[in-house]
Amino acid sequence: MEITVFKFRYNFIFALFTTLGLMLASCSPAPTPVPITLTDGLNRTVTLQGPAKRVVSLAPSNTELLFEVGAGDLVVGCDDFSDFPAEVADLPKVGGSTGSFDLDAIAALKPDLVLVAQISDPELVQSLLDKGLTVFYLKNPEHMVELYSNLQAVGTLTGNSDKAATLVKFLSQRFQSIIDKLPSITTHYKVYYELDATDPAMLYTAGPGSYIDIFLTSAGDQNIADILDAPYAPISPEDVIRLNPDFILLGDAVYGVTVESVMQRPGWSQISAVKNNRVFAFDDDIVNRPTARIVDAIEQLARLIHPEDFK
Repeated sequence: MEITVFKFRYNFIFALFTTLGLMLASCSPAPTPVPITLTDGLNRTVTLQGPAKRVVSLAPSNTELLFEVGAGDLVVGCDDFSDFPAEVADLPKVGGSTGSFDLDAIAALKPDLVLVAQISDPELVQSLLDKGLTVFYLKNPEHMVELYSNLQAVGTLTGNSDKAATLVKFLSQRFQSIIDKLPSITTHYKVYYELDATDPAMLYTAGPGSYIDIFLTSAGDQNIADILDAPYAPISPEDVIRLNPDFILLGDAVYGVTVESVMQRPGWSQISAVKNNRVFAFDDDIVNRPTARIVDAIEQLARLIHPEDFK
C-alpha cells in the first residue's frame, strides 16, 4: 500500500513539474530577430528587421532563385512570366506581361520583401518604395561569382543562408568539373546566340557583359557578338554572315524560329554553321535567366560543341 501511494505521489509530482516546465517554456519570449543589412544591385543599403516571411518576385529569375535556396514557401506573389518550378502556377500574378506591374496588387499581398531584377527599370524600385515596401534589386551577373553572390543574397534575406551556401558550393564544384573535362580543346569555335529575329533585317543577340556571354565563353569559345558595346543589342544579318560563326544557337526557337528557316535565310548558306549543319534550337529559359540552371546550360553547350570531351 505504501509503495503504491509513493508511486502515485511520485508520478503526480513528476507530471506537475513537467507541465510547469512546458508552461514556462511556452511563456518564454521568442528570440529577437537579428536585423539583416545588405547592399543591392543599385548600391542601396537595404535592411530587414529579420528574415523575410512574405516575398513578392518581379522576375522569373528571382522566382527561381527563391525556390533554389529553399524559400519557395515564402513567395506570396510573382510576375506573369514566372513559370518554374511548377509550384508557381498557383501563385497570385501581379503583372509584367504588359510592361507594367499592379503596384496596388503587390501592396495588398503585404510582402516584407519585393525582389526586383535588372530587366525592370530602376524607376520601378522608387514606385514600390513610395508604396512603403522594402525592395531589393538584383543586378544581372556578369561572372559566375556574381551569380553565386545573388544566390547567397537571396538566401540571407530569407533566412536560408546555409542552404544557399551549400548550393553555391555544389554549383561551383560542378562548374569546375565541366571546365576540367575540356583540357583537350585545341579548336575554339565562334558561336552566335539568337535572342529575337522578329525583324529579319535587325536581329537581337547578347554581347559582352551579359550572362549569356558567360554561358557562351565558359568553355573557351568565342561569342561573335563581342564586337557589340552593350550586353543586349541588335546585330545585322550581314554582320552574322561576315563574322561566320561555327555554331548558331536559337534561343528564339521558343517563339517558333526553326533550324530549317534559319538555314534558308538569304546569304546564310555560306556561314560555316549552316554548311556543317551546326544550327541548333536551345532552351532559352535555362540560358536567359541568371539562376542555378545556367550551369545546366553550360554543360549542354559544352557537350554540344565539344562532344569529344564528354564521351
